Amino acid sequence: MPDGLLPLGVVLSSFVPGLAIFFLAEARHRLRSALNLAGALTKLALIGVMLWGVLHDRDYVFSHTVLPGLDLVLRADALAMLFVSLSAALWFFTTLYAIGYLEGSPQRSRFFGFFSLCVTATMGIAMAGNLFSFFLFYELLTLATYPLVVHRGTEAALRAGRIYLAYTLGGGALLLVGTAWLYALAGQVDFVAGGSLAGLPEEAAGRLRLVFLLLVAGLGVKAALVPLHGWLPVAMVAPAPVSALLHAVAVVKAGAFGIVRVVYEVYGVEFAQSLGLLVPLAAAAALTIVWGSLRALYQDDLKRRLAYSTVSQVAYIALGAALFGPVGTIGGVVHLVHQGVMKITLFFCAGNYAETLGVHRVDELDGAGRRMPATSVAFTVAAFGMIGLPPLAGFVSKWYLGLGALEAQMPWVLAVLAASSLLNAAYFLPVVHRLWFRPRAGPWPQEHIRARGGWETSRLLLVPPLATAAATLGFGLFAAGSASPLDWAKLVAAREYLQWVP
Repeated sequence: MPDGLLPLGVVLSSFVPGLAIFFLAEARHRLRSALNLAGALTKLALIGVMLWGVLHDRDYVFSHTVLPGLDLVLRADALAMLFVSLSAALWFFTTLYAIGYLEGSPQRSRFFGFFSLCVTATMGIAMAGNLFSFFLFYELLTLATYPLVVHRGTEAALRAGRIYLAYTLGGGALLLVGTAWLYALAGQVDFVAGGSLAGLPEEAAGRLRLVFLLLVAGLGVKAALVPLHGWLPVAMVAPAPVSALLHAVAVVKAGAFGIVRVVYEVYGVEFAQSLGLLVPLAAAAALTIVWGSLRALYQDDLKRRLAYSTVSQVAYIALGAALFGPVGTIGGVVHLVHQGVMKITLFFCAGNYAETLGVHRVDELDGAGRRMPATSVAFTVAAFGMIGLPPLAGFVSKWYLGLGALEAQMPWVLAVLAASSLLNAAYFLPVVHRLWFRPRAGPWPQEHIRARGGWETSRLLLVPPLATAAATLGFGLFAAGSASPLDWAKLVAAREYLQWVP
């Protein structure tokens, strides 16, 4: 396959199976699963080829002119490949999990069709080569995820869908206005290491500040920055695979990734700093980190507690982007991956408790560690990673963010990180205590025997969280190794800060 078609192939590897799945009868579950897994494995193979090429400075660019001055561009650069690799790997595990989770459920063809379109949009967002292409896939993601949020068709699900659309379409409108205004000022806005706007005249500075506000507000809806986060906890009525997708792979990551692109490759971090844009962004991220953690403390529903944890944790990515220096960039970019594997583990485990034991609330988890030890080990590892305990992945992210705060001469960020870790411990450790140290005082709310051969639950529900929990440990233990997420984040920072990094 020619190099220029590889990015397109990555997008089509989920788009084509998704279209085919829509037309499958519900009874064709084997063929549906085969199409899903074939698409996921094909995507991983294509990404593997591009990872090797990008590491060796090879260019992979697909471009198609839509209108004069508007090109649809897919480009595989170092930052894109970090997000693409995360999304593709977690899509594979989420597909396995969803096949087991939805076994026997109605409307599976519709679910997996939109599920594949959601991943297609995420791939397009990751590899978009300019702001126009990013916007197209960003809005496709909104349309593809809405049917997943309302999949169960209950009144609560439909209400959550309405709230989700109100927030995300409003954010999309802000992003559209900001994009159109920026194109009017600068023409086609490509994503370029170091930024593409630094050559604009000084008299445009005021307008560029307003455009930045529009872009970050539009992206901040999906990134769940306070006060734009209200849709996320409500959307937890969706099935567990959808929650995992929203929090770890697609929607919130798309918003955070977009903020990174705008700061580094539209404005350029040096230009953004000169306009006075980074400190307000850091303040908004810090507020979100603390507020999300405080709200998580008071949630009895397990998935809502995890949702507010996401509000807090994803803001670390925006915080890293706002720290003026390569070390902070490394911390924010690597957290894009680390938060994904930790949070998807937690949602997989929450889904296992719900589907196997009928447990949805924190106060119902007493003794679950003895009944479901493998699931509970995975949950514990991911929870400790979120707190930031060494040697897990979350510790690596927070270490580099702390060093980056000192490099940027913003020591107040250390207090935010410390407060966040203490609050993380305050809302995760009680869950872990209930799992392992509180005896069961009665029957489970609604126990389902889903396992065969002595497994605590279906293997398709158990293997994904064990694999991602292992990644949470491995990304921390082997952070210094070549080709680790941290090593790749350093490559991204070196390319973005080319004139400052030796």
